[in-house]
Amino acid sequence: MTITTPLSPTDRTKLRREKERAAIDRAALHDILRDGMFCHFGVVMDGAPLVLPTAYGMDLEAGADGTLYLHGSVAARSVVAAPQQTVCVSVTHADGLVLARSAFHHSVNYRSAVIFGVPRVITDPDEKLHGLNRIVDHLVPGRSTSVRPPNRKELAKTSVLALPLTEASVKTRSGAANDEEEDLDLPYWTGVIPLRVVADEPITNPDCDLDVPAHIKTRTYQLGGPYLSGW
Repeated sequence: MTITTPLSPTDRTKLRREKERAAIDRAALHDILRDGMFCHFGVVMDGAPLVLPTAYGMDLEAGADGTLYLHGSVAARSVVAAPQQTVCVSVTHADGLVLARSAFHHSVNYRSAVIFGVPRVITDPDEKLHGLNRIVDHLVPGRSTSVRPPNRKELAKTSVLALPLTEASVKTRSGAANDEEEDLDLPYWTGVIPLRVVADEPITNPDCDLDVPAHIKTRTYQLGGPYLSGW
């Protein structure tokens, strides 16, 4: 069952500015994570922050508040250092460029989630494979059952981190520009340029003579790509 407990602000997740943009419903966090494909993973290395873009997966039924999965090489310094500290993971969707009559009031429509926590290195082989499958299937649902699973050597080379979704904040903006009343009669265009991620038609590898499978066509269509023949 999907967890429905509200987000509980902490000192780190409490918004100081524009508090009206905060979401307290945990479902808002889940929606942002479901709609995203990549996150930014922040750790402290040698006393300095390091932020890395990476793919992720999640299981909303794992742990008390759900779990986010991240992976990397067992030799990756960020992956090695992460379980020894509180890390920060963020996921952001840019939904539109908000153009006002004044430069000051230009903005962006967005949905953003920030998650704090101490990640755990997964050592159980079955749980590790589950986490990796979640990452693969988050990008393309159904993909993990349509490929060769990782072998023992590949699993040994890969670390999987489990980050609880307990401490998180969500902030969003939507709608039109907010101009000053005295600027409403100025002769400048104002409005929103909507933004979205759109897939193009899949490109089959030169060494593959198979038709594009149904789960790839479905994912392409979900991402706003073209309707493909042969469904």
